[in-house]
Parts: sequence; C-alpha cells; structure tokens
Amino acid sequence: MVILYNLTIRAYFLIILIVSGFKKKAKQWVNGRKDWQKSLKEAIDNSQPTAWFHCASLGEFEQGRPLIEAYKDEHPDHQVLISFFSPSGYEIRKNYQKATYVCYLPLDTKRNAKQFLSIVKPKVAFFIKYEFWYHFLSQLRKNNTPTYLVSAIFRPKQVFFQWYGWWNRKMLHCFRHIFLQNVQSQELLASIGIYNTTVAGDTRFDRVYATAKAAEKIAMLDEFCQNSTVIVAGSTWPKDEELLLEIASLLQKDVKLIIAPHEINSARIDELISRFGLPCVRYTNPNQGNLSDARILFIDTIGILSSAYGYGHIAYIGGGFGIGIHNTLEPATFGIPVIFGPNYAKFGEAKELIALNAAFSINDSQQLKEVLNRMLNEKLRHKAGSAAKQYVKQNIGATQTILTNL
Repeated sequence: MVILYNLTIRAYFLIILIVSGFKKKAKQWVNGRKDWQKSLKEAIDNSQPTAWFHCASLGEFEQGRPLIEAYKDEHPDHQVLISFFSPSGYEIRKNYQKATYVCYLPLDTKRNAKQFLSIVKPKVAFFIKYEFWYHFLSQLRKNNTPTYLVSAIFRPKQVFFQWYGWWNRKMLHCFRHIFLQNVQSQELLASIGIYNTTVAGDTRFDRVYATAKAAEKIAMLDEFCQNSTVIVAGSTWPKDEELLLEIASLLQKDVKLIIAPHEINSARIDELISRFGLPCVRYTNPNQGNLSDARILFIDTIGILSSAYGYGHIAYIGGGFGIGIHNTLEPATFGIPVIFGPNYAKFGEAKELIALNAAFSINDSQQLKEVLNRMLNEKLRHKAGSAAKQYVKQNIGATQTILTNL
C-alpha cells in the first residue's frame, strides 16, 4: 500500500507539472515549492518552540484561525508555522501577521517529510479539518510530536469506514487526539476502534462571530445601501449569477443587490452589467455621483465580503449548483436569512439552518423569487434572521474547548 501511495503521489506531481505549463494555479503550486528547504531554514529559529498548523486551503485556514490566534495569545514566545496545500490559501494568506512563516506543504514523500520536520522541529502540530498525508503523519508519530486533528468531520462513505480502508485507518492512529464537529463523527470513529476524541464543535462559529463583532464600516457601502433592503450574493458562480439575473424585477427603489463573485473576472462582470440593464457600479471603480442611484454593486476585490454581509438583510450563497455551497455562517452571524442552491448535503450547518427556518434551498429562479418575496416581508425576515443569529451564538466555544484539552 505504501508503494501504491508513493506511486500515486508522484503521478499527481507529474500531472501538476504538465498542467503548470498552461494553468496559473498549477504553476503557483509548483513554483511555490521550489527551494522550500532553504526558505524554511532561513525562517525558523530552532532556539524557540514552533507550533505547526496545516490547512488545505483558505477555507480550512479561516476555520483554524481562531485556534491559531488563541494559541499564539497563550504562547507568545512560540513561533507559528502555517502550511497550505493549495495556492488559493497560500496566495491570500502568505503575509498573515500572526504567523512566523507561511509556506506550501512539500509533496508528501518520506524524504520530504523527514527533511521538513528536521528543519521545523515542531513542538506541536495541528491539522485543520482534514488532509491525511501518510509520510508526514507517520514521521510526526515516530518523532513523538503531539499531533491533533481539529474541527474534523467524518461520513460513513469515507474510505476509513470501508472494509478496504485498513491502511487509511493507520493515519488516524497518528493523532494524539481528534477534535470533532459532531457526535455522529465520534460514533463512526468508535466503530473502528478510535476513542481518543472530543466533540468540541466547529471553530468556524468562533471565527464568524469574532468577524461580525469586528466588522468594519465601509463608506462606499453606506452610500450605496442607504435605507434600502439589501440582498448580498456572496461567492457566486456563473449558474448562481444566471438566477440572479432573473430577479432584476425585484430591484426596485427600496431593494438593492450586492454581488461578490467567487472568481473575479472583469469580462464576466461587464457581461452581467450589460444583461441586468440596471444602474450598476463596481467597488473598485465607482461613479460617486451615481452610487446612491445604482441598483447593483459588484464587489470586484478580495477581503470585504464578510463585512459586506453586515449591510445585508438577505443573503444568497453561491456554489449550491456546483461542488457545494460556500460559507453560510458568515451571513448567519449577522442575523440575516440565507438562501442557497440544492447542493448542500455535506454541510451540517446548512441542514440545521434549514430546520430552524433560517435558511432556504432553491432549485431554480422561480423558487428564488418566491423565497425572496417572502423574505422582503420585514416580519418574516426578522424571524428567520433572529433564528440564524441565535444558532451561531449557541455554537461558539470550540476554540476554548480544544485549548483546554491539549
């Protein structure tokens, strides 16, 4: 199995290397790992203890961020190393101020794992949510480094719980303790003989709650929104945007729309502006004279969506017509109802928000219009939004539970 794993890892690297010739993210993935040993040696001071946090991508970083910051507050003398597998995480957070150093995780080979850990010499290691790299985990265990899996969630269909998953289960035994999001995950692990677990909850609740409390005022949004009812469509994909085009008739004088595309594509935004046929404005290039008259504002920059939800009265979350919905907790913590497409089965918080009548799943533009018309009723909207906000407040505290049980 180790031989097969090693062959798979090398085949993956070869594919990425080939694709890097014409794909930007693949090129970043390859270039970001060049001379990693030299850069790591220059960044890490072995006279000080180091806590290593590994995140697959940006979403896992935001999930682990409350723990990273709380750990640093408790251990100000410790260095913090953050590694990413994906460019979408590294490129956005490579200058994160709480970290001593941010890097790409080297390819998971036995040699790389030994070199990486011999340079870093971590006092403790945290893996956020998932990412099971055999050689890194095996070497951490061999080095007797306390290693934790944080905000993990498991499902029956995962390989660990299949008859042929015996080798994969070995990696789970490399963790000193596993902090889980729910009881179902704990029961699944117990069924395969893993009991070193704690149901701590999801650190994302801590993150979005703190973000909402620290949300900044944005002058442009103040002027755009004024006294209107505002729909904020966050992390939208083309399919989501096609549906949003169908609600143009709802954007009257007292209703406005903010759209933050998942991938900022200037040509796509130009196309949408043309097709909406309504006064539109871009965040990065506003016509200040017409800002208050605009019906739609496109956020064509990164980093302000979480604050923008604070200006909303209703949220539409993208991704539900593709691989899965994006973060529903960011708008929920502001106390606004949430709408998304049908692909939410893997997201427990989405199911729970629906059960509370704080969120609504739609399959087409007609259903979207129907839900929006209901939520434009202030009484119904307030009831749904209050349920969403209360849900978030009831689930904060995972970070402290984890720190207490290290």
